[in-house]
Amino acid sequence: MGERASEGEAREWGATAWRILTAVRERSPLIQCITNYVSMDLMANTLLAAGASPAMLHCLQEIPDFTPHAQALCINVGTLSPDWIPSMKTAAELATRLGKPWVLDPVAASASEFRLRACLDLVQLKPVVLRGNASEILALSNASLGPSKGVDSSHRSVDAVEAAKSLAQGSGSVIAVSGAVDIITDGQRVVGVKNGVAMLQKITAAGCAVTALIAAFVAVDPLHALEATASALSIFGLAAEMGMDMARGPASLRIHLIDSLHGLDQAAVFSRVSITSMS
Repeated sequence: MGERASEGEAREWGATAWRILTAVRERSPLIQCITNYVSMDLMANTLLAAGASPAMLHCLQEIPDFTPHAQALCINVGTLSPDWIPSMKTAAELATRLGKPWVLDPVAASASEFRLRACLDLVQLKPVVLRGNASEILALSNASLGPSKGVDSSHRSVDAVEAAKSLAQGSGSVIAVSGAVDIITDGQRVVGVKNGVAMLQKITAAGCAVTALIAAFVAVDPLHALEATASALSIFGLAAEMGMDMARGPASLRIHLIDSLHGLDQAAVFSRVSITSMS
């Protein structure tokens, strides 16, 4: 009985992930990314490979004209500087006011007091989804400074489950914790995504890229942010698995991941998406 239920759950998640990916390909949502210098290229190419339309636009003067036309907004604080914060806040406030989903990636949230405060201020502006590694989610949940390993995580995603649930309940955001198993929670439900390869840790901005993909998935299914987030993480991880079959190292994996994401078909998604309920 349990095995059949598990197979049924797998089929349901496969169908959900395929439905959302197909919607992205058909509708090509415009995703505005206010992100860091390191990640712009990979984020834009990930969105294009998935079928979305990226706009790497962060100029404060352009936001009132441009942001209303975007279907979703992705904010990433990787190379944060004081000049960028007004753009981030203005775009987030405008997106929220217009009912457009936006996603926050709090890169290295606990690395400095300046960075932590900026991230906490952005959380107050109600991102629909917040995705980070375990260390970043723990830092935001605890709202205190602690030892950090830069943009890398010194904690496992499972270490942050309760912190993620608490942060979700307090912020109203869906929280995604990247790790060997990605954890996604809305404060009540918890699901795990097991797709992916360890070599992704050797590709700079891979986490940033999957956050952009989450924004695209949420853009086409904003009423089901948890399902869209889990599906995006699984699809990205699946593309990495398929790319790894052809890769010889991090550089070639980066290329093959983009190719695999572009070429993903229904059979691969239905048979290889690995998402399970954990609550």
